[in-house]
Amino acid sequence: MNVAFCVNKLALIGLGVTLNSLAQNCFRAKSLNIWFLCADLSDADKSNISHLLKEANYSGSWHFIDFDPIKHFGQLRSLHGDWTPYGRLLLPEILTTEKTVLYLDADLVVDLDVTDLEDFDIENSAIAAVATGTVEYAIEHKFLIREFNLSPESPYFNSGVLLMNLDVWRRDNIKQACLDVGNKFPSELLAVDQTILNALFSNKFKTLPRRFNCAWYANFERPDLAEQMIFHFVGSPKPWDLFAFALHQGYAEWEKYLTRFWASKYRRTTYGDLVRAWNIRRSYGRLIKHKLKTPTSK
Repeated sequence: MNVAFCVNKLALIGLGVTLNSLAQNCFRAKSLNIWFLCADLSDADKSNISHLLKEANYSGSWHFIDFDPIKHFGQLRSLHGDWTPYGRLLLPEILTTEKTVLYLDADLVVDLDVTDLEDFDIENSAIAAVATGTVEYAIEHKFLIREFNLSPESPYFNSGVLLMNLDVWRRDNIKQACLDVGNKFPSELLAVDQTILNALFSNKFKTLPRRFNCAWYANFERPDLAEQMIFHFVGSPKPWDLFAFALHQGYAEWEKYLTRFWASKYRRTTYGDLVRAWNIRRSYGRLIKHKLKTPTSK
């Protein structure tokens, strides 16, 4: 079974927890091949990832693939100045001999065995994902309804956990279809590649069980959808952002999988962290306002 990540420097602190939780909860790790699409990671960063996997007694294989997200996707709308998430669109042409891959974001706690999806029947669908709501509640709903004739009741999925049928992607040249949408509507990609994927597959994706992508917002209590889940820290701030230890309700669950080794390498405030904090300052403001309005229990 193939698992893939697209990571840059800022994603490394989250990646450590996602990887460690994935390894600790996978009971058939020997069957896993993990692929890291690396955007400007150093040799030291790659060595640290390898050390973390060995420390977790991970018995599968892993591979590093360097790519330049700006070269491939710089013409598209970025996510706070970052084009790394679009890297998943390259997986069909990188994993040329593979049939499927499970793409994972680096802001997850994988509290289940991902090899449970090894025998998932994706049939002839290009992707399988968790339906997290309907188009009417998506931030780009007006665009999706106007330009792609989606109804407000059409399902909407989060692309942070995405099972991709690589054979179908290659056969139907889906990467180019994604680029065509992005190039035609660059200013409309409010959720970057997730917007594109929903535009193309809102009514065509295979549905994964909800436990494989359980949204956890900073001001919400722990999701209670299943005994074992993939927790997805959507929105901002993330558990590792500045002051999130006091603000994010999921911080304790996230920190449980943060190893001393990884914390020593990546849990320190950098200029990039300060820039990100400034970029998400409105999210901090909304979260603090919510906390001030919420009465504390006695």
